[in-house]
Formats: sequence, C-alpha cells, structure tokens
Amino acid sequence: MVYTVRSITIEEKEEIASRYTPLVKFEHKSDIYGCCIKLLTDARIVKDRWEENFFAMSQNIRSHGRLYVLDDPRESKDTVLYDAQSKTAFLLNITYYGWIKSLALSVAGDILEDEHSIFSIHGACIDTGCGGLCIVGASGAGKTTHTYGMLRDERVHVIADDWFFVREFGKDVLAYGSEKNFYIRADLATIWPEFEDLVEHAEFDGEGRAVVDLRWVVGKGRILPLTRLRTMILLERRGDPVRCRQLEPSEALHHLESHTYFNPHLLIRNPFKEALRKSFFLKLLSHIDVYLVNTSGTPAETQQLVRGIAGLCA
Repeated sequence: MVYTVRSITIEEKEEIASRYTPLVKFEHKSDIYGCCIKLLTDARIVKDRWEENFFAMSQNIRSHGRLYVLDDPRESKDTVLYDAQSKTAFLLNITYYGWIKSLALSVAGDILEDEHSIFSIHGACIDTGCGGLCIVGASGAGKTTHTYGMLRDERVHVIADDWFFVREFGKDVLAYGSEKNFYIRADLATIWPEFEDLVEHAEFDGEGRAVVDLRWVVGKGRILPLTRLRTMILLERRGDPVRCRQLEPSEALHHLESHTYFNPHLLIRNPFKEALRKSFFLKLLSHIDVYLVNTSGTPAETQQLVRGIAGLCA
C-alpha cells in the first residue's frame, strides 16, 4: 500500500473541512450496508464511478461518515487524513479509484465494528448452493482470478468480489455484500475468455480497472445480498510442494493476524481495535472450515483445488 494515513483530531477535522468545502463540486450519499457514507469531491469522474459502484441513499438521511476526495497541490500525493470521532476521511491527490472505494468501505467498517459488532473481510465471497465460501489473500495471490473462475459455473452466486461484512447469529455466520457493481481488471478475459464481452464493453481507467455490472454476464439472479458462510480459503503463493491443507482455528487466526487480516485499508489500528478483531475472528474461525491453498501452480490447477474444496468438481 502506497498511500499514507494520518490520524487527526476532530478540531483539525473542522479546520480542514472549512478549507476544502469551497472546493467541493459534487456530493453524493451512498448506502454501504446500512451506513450513510457521503462523498464530497471536485472530480466528476470520481463521482460517476462512485455512483456506479455503490447503492444510493436518500439525500435526506444524515451521513454517518464522510469522504472528501480532492486535489491539493500543497499536500503530498496519496495522502489520507482520518478523524475517527466524526468518521471523516480526507483523500488528497489520490487518482486510483480502487483505493477510494476501499476507504469508503473502511469508514463504514469502522462504524460497524464499534457500534454493531459487524466486521469487514477484505476478500471475495460466493455462494455455491451449499453455503458461502470466501477467498482471502494478499494482493496478487489470485482472489479475483479464482472468484471469476468459479463464476463460470452456473451453480455459483456472488455476494462480493473484494470486500464484505460479517456478523454472527449464534453458530451461524452471515456474510453481506455492500457494492452495487464490481471492480474488474483489464486482463480478466486473458485468464477466463468467458468474460471477454464484459471486458470489451467496460470503460477502464489508467490503472486498467473498471466498474462493471456483472449482471450483463451472469444474470440478475446470480447476485445475492447475503449467504451463510461455511468455508474460508486463504490463498498464498510459495515454493512449498504442499498445494492445500486444512487449518485449525488457532493456526488460521495466527495466519490472518500475521498478515493484518489481509486488509491494508484498515483506518484505525490500536490495541482496542486489535482486541476487537481478534475476538471476532477467533469465534468466526471456530464456526467455519479454513483451507490454505498454494497458488504456485497454473490458474487452472489452483482453480481445480478451489472447486474441490467448494464441492464443485462434478
């Protein structure tokens, strides 16, 4: 992760907001899993992508969190200032929309962790017809590749391809999506040709990414709002000849903690938050099966392993 995050006080937030408010040209409120997150920006392209990405919220609803996305030549490139008290983030000189949308989800996640015992997982989540399966790993490990590989199977439904929210109900763990549309890479069709038409009609940014409506390809009925989570796959690329093994909850927790839950966009990292997340993930991992999959083989070989874990070999 290249951008830097600096925590600010609510007094600093007020001073900074008064400085930037006159620069704001576009405002839009979105519903991110029940949180009203307000975008304030000077860039039409950011506003347009945001509206494609997230569900709209009534403009009469008061915002729970805010993102100012602006250019300021006085600040360094890729700067993030965050006030945890008011849930206000200033994203300055950030051109990569992927970070903008992830930080919006992170602001919502900060609210939900503190107030509602709802937690974020930075990964993809699908439903195989026998329950939910999530795919988690570091950037470049293959989350997107294998999520879309699974979506070639008509039995598979998608909840989220990058970020989802999780809450417990007794022994059940429910996973919820929050994005209206999905953010794909331009090379998707080179791996899975089935998505060539989707890629062909997408408008990609300078980073080779685009917000797209997967319903064009998989149909409206295969986008689900939630699933009961049963399985987690941790992807890791390494030279170890072992391709797949199941982890005990304590081992899986250690793996997640040592990689900061594979979420580089967490805005607040302090002892309180660490304890909160550790407690939640320990309970989560005791209710689901966790597999560590080595992605050092070809995409087709790893996809076969993932499909086997999901029970979709036939």
